[in-house]
Amino acid sequence: MRRSSFCGSDSHAVSRRNFLGATAAVGAAAFADMTGLDTLSSPVLAGELKKTQKRVILLWLAGGASQLETWDPKPGASTGGPFRAIQTDIPGTQISELMPEMAKRMKTTTVIRGLNTRNGDHGGGAKLMMRGRLDVGGVRYPDFGAILAREMGRADSKVPDYVTFYTQTEGRGSAPGDSGFLGSRFAPMELTTNNIPEYIRKLETMTEIDHAQRADLRDFLGKQFNKGRENDTLGSHNQAYDRVRGIMASEKLFDISQEPQKIRDKYGSTQFGEQALIARRLVEAGVPFVRVARAWWDSHGQNFETHQEMVPELDHVMATLIDDLNERGLGKDVMVVTLAEFGRTPGINSSLGRDHFASAWSMTMSGGGAKGGAVWGKTDDKGNKVIKDEVNAGNLYATIFAALGIKHDKNYYLGSRPIPLVEPGFEPIRELVG
Repeated sequence: MRRSSFCGSDSHAVSRRNFLGATAAVGAAAFADMTGLDTLSSPVLAGELKKTQKRVILLWLAGGASQLETWDPKPGASTGGPFRAIQTDIPGTQISELMPEMAKRMKTTTVIRGLNTRNGDHGGGAKLMMRGRLDVGGVRYPDFGAILAREMGRADSKVPDYVTFYTQTEGRGSAPGDSGFLGSRFAPMELTTNNIPEYIRKLETMTEIDHAQRADLRDFLGKQFNKGRENDTLGSHNQAYDRVRGIMASEKLFDISQEPQKIRDKYGSTQFGEQALIARRLVEAGVPFVRVARAWWDSHGQNFETHQEMVPELDHVMATLIDDLNERGLGKDVMVVTLAEFGRTPGINSSLGRDHFASAWSMTMSGGGAKGGAVWGKTDDKGNKVIKDEVNAGNLYATIFAALGIKHDKNYYLGSRPIPLVEPGFEPIRELVG
């Protein structure tokens, strides 16, 4: 006689009739949840996201773009190079002629020209600029994306909290996403081979109905098991399943064929443009942080040819993204940041290149609480040093957090040890907070 494995607990007493009744009741809702993102495209929810949630798109200029060919030109100087400076829509402010579209939109943007971050190594510079500090004392600090995932992510979110695109190979290992001591819950979804996440689709041999019914069964049995039990592990387990289901359903967000052709045409057919469009789709659906890496700006040789090719692309994609966010009513809540691990030397080497330079370089913030039309910091006539309003990584991150409405001086805790969000002693630049 076969012995029953039933332990006698009421929590496990699930009859076939009750199970079938429960699955019938929830089947339609679960099926809808698994086959699309209708809740995310709901005008009501979209409106709430626009009103209540800050988000960030980071355009990561991997390898180090030149400030002299972008935001801080020095025309006529021996270090200036061949490109002219052009007037912007801010009186008295000029940028490189390679950026005519952004020259018309500088009223939307804050430029910091006085960065002195003192780390000219790709790996060290990338870690510093993605975290605002370097690891010390055995503490592995979370990066920008992980912090925003924790601070601005929604507990009930069905979309990823942190997505990073880095599909070129150059420099990828120098700037991986890292959730540090915050743990895997806030680690990034990293896309390195194509624009749509791999391994999130159901098996082709499984029908949508079968997929939904399996999810129903797991939910129902899980709820029965949880009755009368309070356990953090159980809650985490269920939350993980919910997020996996949400991420599977979020696949459409990565599919730009869902966008009207005229929008796709605006961004262009380059990989950078397509990824920026996906980033807009993601933040519109509630993803707190998306990084789009564009490599490779490391122009030790042929600097001017490199930037003549890459800066116009940045100009076009950045301007299109800013316009698109503003037209959708997202400009005040979504910050677009351009940042790299460092800038490039004013001096031009024998290969007509510019080398690594962390002493006087530039970055930008547009929207999301940053004050538009502001220019902070000044470099000397040749761009060799900051002569006014110097900014370091700590000041920069304190400013970004303040603009996003995050307290820069709050503490996280590693056990009982307080870990300040920003390294102590660094304050926001209040003049740059809108």
